[in-house]
Amino acid sequence: MTKAIFPGSFDPLTMGHMNIIERACKIFDEVIVIILENSEKRALFDLEERLHMIKSACAHLSKVSVMSADTLTVEAAKTLGANVIIRGVRSIKDFEYEKDIASVNHHLDQSIETILLYTDECYGFVSSSVIKELLKYGKDINGLVPEAVHSYIQNKF
Repeated sequence: MTKAIFPGSFDPLTMGHMNIIERACKIFDEVIVIILENSEKRALFDLEERLHMIKSACAHLSKVSVMSADTLTVEAAKTLGANVIIRGVRSIKDFEYEKDIASVNHHLDQSIETILLYTDECYGFVSSSVIKELLKYGKDINGLVPEAVHSYIQNKF
């Protein structure tokens, strides 16, 4: 059984993230979406809100579970018995960043592989940062986030 984790801050979950999650379900037996705090980012949504939004958006995916952790990605993978870390890539800029992260993780534990999945082109411009910026200025984010996330955000704001 191949268990993979898909780590991120998911603040909020986007259609690009969903694209990666749904495609990962076709490859792996189990996919754990794991919210890890990024010390370089200031979160718009608290941890409980993000857990709720992701669980709602992924409810139709039987292979997916959602959780959070306060540790390094590779440590979370080891604790959960995952042997694969999934990372999403939108552009060459993401690729360079993710290559460095994968190298660090490989240095920490050579038994855990990082798999890069490129998001579909139609989501190449979508990021949580873009979503937050659009929300700040009251712009419509319909189609850029899953319906469950869109509904939650509309109710919150």
